[in-house]
Parts: sequence; structure tokens; C-alpha cells
Amino acid sequence: MADKMDIDTSNGVQEKGEEKTGGPVVPTEMSTEKIISTNFALINQAVDSFDPRFTLRALRSIATLRKREDFAQALGAGIRQAFPKESNNARRVLEEMLPESVRQQQNGSAETNGKKDEVEVVEIAEVWAYLGVLVQVYLLDTASHQAGATFSLNLVDKLRSFNRRTMDPLGSKAYLYLSLFHENLTPLPPSPQSPVISLRPKLLAALRSAVIRNDSDTQAAVTVLLLRNYISTADITQADLLVAQTQFPATAANNQVCRYLYYLGRIRAIQLAYTEAHSNLEAATRKSPTTGAAVGFYQQATKMLIVVELLMGDIPDRATFRLPVLEKALAPYFKLVQAVRVGDLGGFVKCVDVNEARFRADGTYTLILRLRQNVIKTGVRMLSLSYSRISLRDICTRLSVESEESAEYITAKAIRDSVIPDSRLDHENGYLVTTSGRDVYGSTEPSEAFHERIGALLGMRDECVRAMRYPGNRNREAGIEAQKARERERELVGEVLEAEDEEDEEMGGGMDGL
Repeated sequence: MADKMDIDTSNGVQEKGEEKTGGPVVPTEMSTEKIISTNFALINQAVDSFDPRFTLRALRSIATLRKREDFAQALGAGIRQAFPKESNNARRVLEEMLPESVRQQQNGSAETNGKKDEVEVVEIAEVWAYLGVLVQVYLLDTASHQAGATFSLNLVDKLRSFNRRTMDPLGSKAYLYLSLFHENLTPLPPSPQSPVISLRPKLLAALRSAVIRNDSDTQAAVTVLLLRNYISTADITQADLLVAQTQFPATAANNQVCRYLYYLGRIRAIQLAYTEAHSNLEAATRKSPTTGAAVGFYQQATKMLIVVELLMGDIPDRATFRLPVLEKALAPYFKLVQAVRVGDLGGFVKCVDVNEARFRADGTYTLILRLRQNVIKTGVRMLSLSYSRISLRDICTRLSVESEESAEYITAKAIRDSVIPDSRLDHENGYLVTTSGRDVYGSTEPSEAFHERIGALLGMRDECVRAMRYPGNRNREAGIEAQKARERERELVGEVLEAEDEEDEEMGGGMDGL
């Protein structure tokens, strides 16, 4: 049940605080080899300044690199540039994953291409890890899942042994591709023999190490991957235990927060906690970008949000289905909402049957099956609002119910659940009688809706404050030096004034003597 749109492997969701960084810029019109070479400089700068934003910028270019036709050749040239010696074990490990034609081309053109390198590369572990991630991307794009899974297991073990904070963004990305490789191995999830189950101990060990080392990047990424792993095999209880016994890092990147909220919303929806599920899914859709590579995640989160809103008895806003990025993806859900809104049980059953494959692929099919009772309740409510008295036989016809006894049971349950609180059943004559409707503004519903909006806005404001970047130690030291300079200036001014006062006193004393 691996959702293709759940995780954006190109890191399309923008990282928090990445928009203003120095260092080389990576324009898309550059050659593939030049982009990789420039990323080496970014990683070196990240190690020198201990600033992970440069590494994140290098990782963001993966989406551009993997679309190039010469990606494999450029990757081979990058490996040769970073590790010129053929006997280097780090180079050999990476080259073994590339095609034979690329390796032969490397050996034949090593001396020629070596003269063209304009960026000096230092043989550091971070550069090797970055090349390892690119090898993972190449193996994933070429559907070499078994080879990629074996290589990724060795890669994450090596990265975990370094225990360097400058390696954290690269390590989190390596675990992501490790999980994707195992999801594509047969038997596929949700089979109980799927290889994703054997991957769980390694992910749990990585989570423990990340918490001990205060590695928030790997902690956030592995937590999300574990939730995805449990959901893919329908182990909702284990996923709930993981959420209860772990704490998601507050400093996690925005893309990881979006994924965590989405999976948490799915877990709560399956557990019938629709209010909490709606809150998490709504936050995920608000945080997620609506354009670019992350639009698939936005569509998937919106689908789940629509189903949860229907289960809560609410009708999604029609404007949601008119957005250009959602209109085509939400077409089956729009028909579903129309059937639920008017209480058309026949239309609902037909919509579910026609779009069953799509709903199963989206992971919403089991939740949509729960909507049948909601459709019936909505139909009863619509009939009670339209008619002050309606026979049970007419209810059977309108709701496509088999018998009058079933219609009587449905209406009685709706009255007990306060779906139609101002109605009563006339058992003798077989009618549903509805009195005048209540005034909604005399209830607490408007104030509750207003409170919910205020809470959402205040939460957004708090998140914006936490996302702000504050001056570092350099600016603080500069401020201290400026304060000291101002204090010295005040001392000099005070000394000058004291000297002038003394002169005035001396002059005054001399005049008195005269």
C-alpha cells in the first residue's frame, strides 16, 4: 500500500530557513557535471562553516540532476573528481553500482577530464556521502531495487558510524531511499512477508541513535518512515504506540512536519478520532506547497482531508475542487461529495463501485465505506427539512431502502443520535413528523466555529515566529563590541567634561582672588 504521492523524493517541500544562504548558486542551465562539481563546493562550505543549509541546497538539486539524460556519466565524472586515485576504496564502492560502460568511460578519460575540473574538492566524508545518495537516486530511477537495497544498507551503516552533525542531512536522505527500495521489493506491502517488515529493526535502531546524538534531521526522517512502514502493512496499533512513545523534534524541517502530520492524520482517522485527524490533515495541507514537485503530496493530503470531513458530517468547500492543481485529482471525490451532500444512497454506491480502484490506490477506500451511514443520515435530515410529514414508504423510495421496517429503524436511530432532534415517529400511521427547526444562532455552533478559526490563526502565528532565524554568535559579538565602544566613548566624554569643570573652577577661584 505504498502511496506514490506520500513522500516527495526530490525534497520539493522547501526546508525551513534556506532562502538566504551564501555560497555558489546552482542554476538549472548548467551542465550536469558542473552542477555536481558546484555541489561539492557547497558541501565543503557547509563543513567549514558548520551550516547545514549549504548541504540542503546541494540536496535540492537532485530533482534537476535525475531528469538529465547524462546523469550516470556525470555521476561517474563526479566520483572521479572527488577521488582521483583508482585504488581508493571509497571510489571503488561507488563505481561498482554504475554501469560497465560508465566505468570504462571513466578509466579512459580520467586524465583528460581531470584538467577541466575547476572546483578543488577535498576528500571528506560528506562528499562521499553525497555521492552515495546520488548513486541511490540512480539505482532507484533505473529500477535496480535489489541492488539499491543492498547498497543502501551498507551506506547507512557507514554514515551512522561517522557520528558527525554535518552528515545529518545526508544521512536522513539515505534512510529515505533505503525505505523506498524495500517498499518496491516483492512481495509488496501490505503482504505480511514484505521486506519492509524486516527493515523496522534497523529504522528503530537509527531512531534511538538519532535521539541520543541529538540528530533532529535523522530523527524526524526515520520517525516519518516508520509511520509510513507501519501504515503500509496496516499495523495501526504499532504506529500509534510509536507516536505515543516518541517525540517529534520541534526543529524538524517543514517537509518532514508535513509528512508527519499527514500520517498522524491517517492513523487517527482509522482509529475513529476524526476531530484530531481533521486537525492534523488540515495543518498538513496548509504547510504543504501547492506548486512544484510537492503538488502530489498536497493532492493526497487533500483527498484524505475531504473523506475525514465527510465522516465528521461536514461538506467540503466547493472552491477546493475548482483549484487547478486539484480539479482533476479530486474528480471522483467531487462526485462522492455530491452523493453524500444530498443523501443519495444509490449515487453513493455507484460512485464507490466505479472508482474503487482509485480509492484503494489512495488508501481511502476503507474510510469511504464508513460513509454509507452518513449518507443515510444526511438523506433523512434533508427529508426532515423538506417535509413536515413524510411516510416511511416515501422514505424507502427516496433513500433506496429495502423495507419500511428498515426505514423506521434508520429514522429512529437518527432521532436518537440528534441528527433530526425536532422530529418524531408516528408508529400507528407510519409517518415521520418534523416540527419547526431550531435557530442555529441560539446554539454554541457559531462561537465554536469562530474559536476554531482563531485557534488556527494563532497556531500559524506561533509557527511563523518559531521559523524565524535569529542572529548568530557573530552578530552577538559584534553587538557586544559596539556596546563596549559606546561605553568607552561615554567614558571619554565624561573625562572631557570633568576636565572642563576643573578648569572652570580654577578660573573661577583665580577671579575671586583678584
